Amino acid sequence: MKARNKNYMWYKVKELSDNGFNKSQISYEVGIDRGTVYKYLSMDEQSYQEWIKNPSHVSHKLFPYIKFIKAELVQYPYLSAAQIEDRLKEHFSELPDIHSKTVYNFVQLVRKKYNIEKPGTDEFRQCEKLPELAYGKQAQVDFGEGYMLTNQEKRIKVYFFCMVLSRSRYKFVYIQNQCFTTKTAVYAHELAFEYFEGVPKEILYDQDTVFLHDENLGDYLLTHDFQAFCKTQSFKTIFCHKADPQSKGKIESVVKFVKYNFLRGRIYIDIDSLNQSAKEWLIRTGNGKKHSTTHKVPSQEWEIEKRHLLPLKSKALAPISSWQRYNVRKDNTVAYRSNFYSLPLGTYQGTDTKIFLEVIETQLNLYAEDKRLLASHQLSVNKGELVRNTDHGRNKSVTIEQTHNEVFDLLGKTERALLFLQLLKTDKPRYYHDNLRALKQGLVGVSKEIIDKTIEICIESKTYNGYVFCEIVNKYLQQQQKQETPKIPIQLSVNKIKTDWPQMPITPQTSNINTYEKLF
Repeated sequence: MKARNKNYMWYKVKELSDNGFNKSQISYEVGIDRGTVYKYLSMDEQSYQEWIKNPSHVSHKLFPYIKFIKAELVQYPYLSAAQIEDRLKEHFSELPDIHSKTVYNFVQLVRKKYNIEKPGTDEFRQCEKLPELAYGKQAQVDFGEGYMLTNQEKRIKVYFFCMVLSRSRYKFVYIQNQCFTTKTAVYAHELAFEYFEGVPKEILYDQDTVFLHDENLGDYLLTHDFQAFCKTQSFKTIFCHKADPQSKGKIESVVKFVKYNFLRGRIYIDIDSLNQSAKEWLIRTGNGKKHSTTHKVPSQEWEIEKRHLLPLKSKALAPISSWQRYNVRKDNTVAYRSNFYSLPLGTYQGTDTKIFLEVIETQLNLYAEDKRLLASHQLSVNKGELVRNTDHGRNKSVTIEQTHNEVFDLLGKTERALLFLQLLKTDKPRYYHDNLRALKQGLVGVSKEIIDKTIEICIESKTYNGYVFCEIVNKYLQQQQKQETPKIPIQLSVNKIKTDWPQMPITPQTSNINTYEKLF
C-alpha cells in the first residue's frame, strides 16, 4: 500500500511538471517538501523504483537518538509517536527542528527494524449487519451542533435535533440557537411525531443528560419532564450503552448528513427561516433522494411505514419561544454560563422568583413571567463577570418622558425652555434623567422671571447642568430677597462704645449675579 502511494506521488509530481507547474507550485499542490520535488524530478521511473526499495533514503536527522527511541519503545511499547517526540524534546535540548511527520516515520522505522509492535493496534470490534426492522418498529434520536455565518460574517452556533425512522430512513430535523433542554427536546419530539404522522413503537436514545439523570446496570432514572412526557405516549424508550455509537449508526449518519450537507455553506438569517429551509431540504434531499444503503427513496418508504405507526395523542405545544427558566438571585441578577447579568432593582421577590431567558445571536434578553422584557445584555465571552445596566438601581416607576414633561411645565413651556432641554439631552444623554430630577427638585415655587433669566444665561454660556441651573436660580432668589428686605436703622449709644477698641472696617462678602451672567 505504501509503495503504491509513493508511486502515485512520483507520477503526480511528473504530471504537474509536464503541465507547466514549477517546483514551488508542485510542493504546495502535493504537500511535500520542495527538495523532495527536486529529487523526484531528477529520477526516471526505474531509478525511482530502486530508490524506494532501499530504506537508506529515510532522513538521518534522528539517527543520533535511535538508542533512546529504541529503549523507550522496548520499555513502553504502547507509546505513540507524538509521545516519543515530546520525550525527545524533554531530554535533548539540542534536538533539531523537525516535522512531527518525520518523527512518526522514524518511530515506525525503529518499530519495524527491532520488531517492536504496538499493543492493541490489531484489535477491532467485531460487528455484524442486522436485518432491517419491521415498519413502524423503531426510531432513533440524537442531537448535533454546527457553526454558520451571518450576513455580517459573524459566526453563530446552532443546535439541532434529529429523529429517523429506522426502516424507511425518513428523517426529521428541528433547529434552535441555544442548547436543548428537556422541555425543548420534548417539543421537538412532538414536532417529529406530527411530521411522521404517527409514533414509532420504540425510540433509541444515547445516554444524554437531557433525558437521563442516572443509569445503573440498565435501570434508568429519567429527568422529570421527560418521564412525564413518556407517560403520556405509547412508545418504549431504549438507551444505548455509554460510548457506543455503533448501536445507533442510522441517526449518527443523519446528524453528519445535516451538518455537512445542509448547514455547511448556508447563511444564517434567523432561526425560523433556517427551520423552513430545513423542511424544504428534507423534501428535496434528506428524504427525496435514494438512500445509499437501502437504495430506496425514504419518502416513498414512509408512505408504507406511516400506516404501521401508532396514532398521535396530542399536538405539539410550543414552549415560550424556547425560553429557558432561571432563578433570580437576591442581588437582582441571573447567573448564565459563568457570568452574572443584572435585572432592575425590585425584580427579586423571594426565593421562588423566576425569569425567562432568551439568547439571540450575541444578545441575551430577560423576560418576566408575564412575557414583559426586563433587560437586554450583550453576551460576555469571559467568565465570572457582572454585566450590568447602569440604570438597574433606579426607581423606574416614573418614566423619563413623564419627568421631562413635569420639568417642561416648571420651566414655563416656552420655546427657549424646550431648546434648553434639547441641548441638555444632547450634551448629557446618559445623565439626562439625573439632570431632570435635579431640575424638578430645585425649581418648585420659582417665578417665571427668574427661570427665564437662568435659561438665557445657560444657553448663552453653553452651561447644560441641572445642578448649576439650580445654583443660578438660588443666587437670583437670594438677590431678590435682599432687595425686598426693609433696612432697619441701628442707633448705638456713643457712651456705650469703648473708645479704646480699634475700629476695623468689616464688610461681609456677597455673591454678585453678574458673576454668573459673565460665565464663559
